Amino acid sequence: MIESVLIANRGEIAARVVRTTRRLGVRSIVPYAPSDRDSLAARLADEALALDGLDAVATYVNPDGLLDLAKRSGAAAIHPGYGFLSENADFARAVIDAGLTWIGPAPEAIAALGDKISARALATGCGVPVIPGITGALGERDNPEKTLLDLGASAGYPLVTKRADSGGGVGITRLDDAEAARRFLADADPTSLDVTFVERCLTGARHIETQGMRDSHGTFCLVGTRDCTVQRRNQKVVEEAPAPGLTQAELADLERWSRALFEAAGYVGVGTCEFLFTPERDFYFLEVNPRLQVEHTVSEEVCGIDLVAEQLRIASGLELSRPGDPRGHAIEIRVTSEDPAAGLMPSAGRVDTLEWPGGPGVRIDTYLRPGDDITTAYDSLIGKIIVSAPTRAEAIARTREAVREFRATGIPTSVPLIDAILAHPDFASETPRVFTTWLADSGLLDSLVGDDAPAAAAPSTPEELREFTVEIDGRRVSIALPPALFAATPAASTSPRERQPLRAARRSTPAASSDDPTRIVAPLAAAVTRVAVDEGSHVAEGDLIVVLEAMKMEKPLHAQVTGTLTELRVSAGDSVAGGDLLATITPDETA
Repeated sequence: MIESVLIANRGEIAARVVRTTRRLGVRSIVPYAPSDRDSLAARLADEALALDGLDAVATYVNPDGLLDLAKRSGAAAIHPGYGFLSENADFARAVIDAGLTWIGPAPEAIAALGDKISARALATGCGVPVIPGITGALGERDNPEKTLLDLGASAGYPLVTKRADSGGGVGITRLDDAEAARRFLADADPTSLDVTFVERCLTGARHIETQGMRDSHGTFCLVGTRDCTVQRRNQKVVEEAPAPGLTQAELADLERWSRALFEAAGYVGVGTCEFLFTPERDFYFLEVNPRLQVEHTVSEEVCGIDLVAEQLRIASGLELSRPGDPRGHAIEIRVTSEDPAAGLMPSAGRVDTLEWPGGPGVRIDTYLRPGDDITTAYDSLIGKIIVSAPTRAEAIARTREAVREFRATGIPTSVPLIDAILAHPDFASETPRVFTTWLADSGLLDSLVGDDAPAAAAPSTPEELREFTVEIDGRRVSIALPPALFAATPAASTSPRERQPLRAARRSTPAASSDDPTRIVAPLAAAVTRVAVDEGSHVAEGDLIVVLEAMKMEKPLHAQVTGTLTELRVSAGDSVAGGDLLATITPDETA
């Protein structure tokens, strides 16, 4: 077994990996950005080392900085977690070239599967059904418009455009008719078409996954299925295992296709194959994620296996373990700092109190504690509640009870929406009657807009010791001292713990808005990823103006009136604060 691992990540997944390494006797090293100096992962790790820089790009997405820390700490391997550099083939190659073990598939497999166009071609080559669409990128065609319109005529609308190099729903545009297709091409940056492909949009489909493992000895094993259909903005909200309502023949097909994909890609490690499952009971390949998934926990609960331990085993050259047959049912809900009352707008702020549920079959994967800050620099995940039970109905009932026990103050959370989903008869039916756009179509979110999320104060108990975290030569060290030691210093004994200057001290950030429909205002601090129109252009009510990205979520902003865009203050790549004016529209004069 590998003796030491640097975990190139933060938050919930970093703490998750540390716990497995501790159980296996593997030394863990956690790099941390200044805002994570006192994080749970840093506290749990055998060693925590400082990263230079203030944002993700300078820290957790800095290959050179991470490799330098790995060498200085004597780490034998790097575990990338998920997100950040976990699907970066160049980083995987750099880790291997540095003489370290990469805990994941080979760089060549990451490159082949990370590019959705090449992954689609690989699936076609090994007999896995793919969604009707074009071969290759739209920009490679002599006449992209003809290609797009011909596909719409033959496959039928709606179509969906996707970027080969993006995940998590980023870069997806739905085209409902030929006019929308023409408008998409007119608005698109020509260079973006070189990484854009197009498929038929499958309406009414469920999102089904398989959890696979393959070791260096060529042994493949399927660790069950998952259903991740309930989504918003192409981000998963509720996940469960096994996927309900599938026949033995369908399960056999999924295993056969998953094995074929792993073998065709030369995949060694733990990974996920994703499919769409139509109402006609047809499966279509979606993508392969060459890493651990956020929802891996439900597979662990029903199959009795530690997937992080399997990653370490496979990377060490050992044979993978054989999981048991799936038993019972498990559900995972993602609790995020997104406010249902504000249309699930991500919010930053300090978590004043936090109470997690307990009881039989309840597992909590989190990293936050009362007093911690959620910043706009990272995603909005607070933690995951994973509940298992003998049957799906019992798992839903236990999950609803767990949701009722959860309490947080200081920030809004997605819990009211999750409770509404679990209670809905479409979800709770024996075979769920949901599909990937069900949440948006159901009106559940609209019914919660304007409501106040529940909040309750958590009880507090006096501490026998006061714990302090200090940094010595770039190495995190914790010390605990009795409060009496500070009795002679009134300021120290009566003042609250001073906030670290590099930790965000902001309160919960509400969605900024403007009562003036002619003004396009940033609802939160974000990065501008796309500007869809030029200054001076005529726009219609509902036209896309700007796309923002914050906390790994896209937020499109549309025109509220018809008129001329007379002022445009931002460009792609700019950073904006909540409340900033982005654009102004002068309405058309009406008779």
